[in-house]
Amino acid sequence: MLMIGASPAALLPPATGFTCEARMLNLPAVSEAVAHHSGPLETSDEALMLAYAAGDVVAFEQLYARHRQRLYRFLIRELRDTGPVDEIYQDIWQRVIAARSGWQADATFASWLYRIARNRLADHWRAARHRPPAPHDADARLARVPDDDTPERRLAVEQRSTGLQRALAALPPEQREVVLLRLEQELTLEEIGAVTGAGRETVKSRLRYAMDKLRAAMTP
Repeated sequence: MLMIGASPAALLPPATGFTCEARMLNLPAVSEAVAHHSGPLETSDEALMLAYAAGDVVAFEQLYARHRQRLYRFLIRELRDTGPVDEIYQDIWQRVIAARSGWQADATFASWLYRIARNRLADHWRAARHRPPAPHDADARLARVPDDDTPERRLAVEQRSTGLQRALAALPPEQREVVLLRLEQELTLEEIGAVTGAGRETVKSRLRYAMDKLRAAMTP
């Protein structure tokens, strides 16, 4: 069982079940993720969050199942090291739970979640006072992160090439962030703008420059 506030000895060990209290939240392991399939009858993230705010814990389970892998991988890309990921990952979900009663659907759940993640990362960098380079075994660490979602798995296979990893790491932080949010998290330009606080055209420009640099880096 993995509990918010605990100091996990390993990457998200197996856990089952949820409780309503934030301090006692038991999160299923990332490796236990259920594949997420979009469909016409699927309840939206926003409806699920409103249901959870009203006390429906099952709704939170569905939200967590949809977003846990993508969020976890986003943190790994940004942190470039699995060391602090678990604590930050759990803290983000704890903040989601703590804010549930006041949540309003004035933005998509995904943009709200990644804005929380971005703020938590900013706290981490301020405390660390610098952003370390990627560890020498970053590719191997990333490859060990389970990924059961088919689109993500395809992207992960493509991104495991050393050249692309180095090209991503070499991007300015604001460009790398936009690329990860667009390609891995599949956020719209408007959602990325909500996460980063940048206007749509700024997001579009950062994405264009980042993709140009990646293509140039990967061209023989």
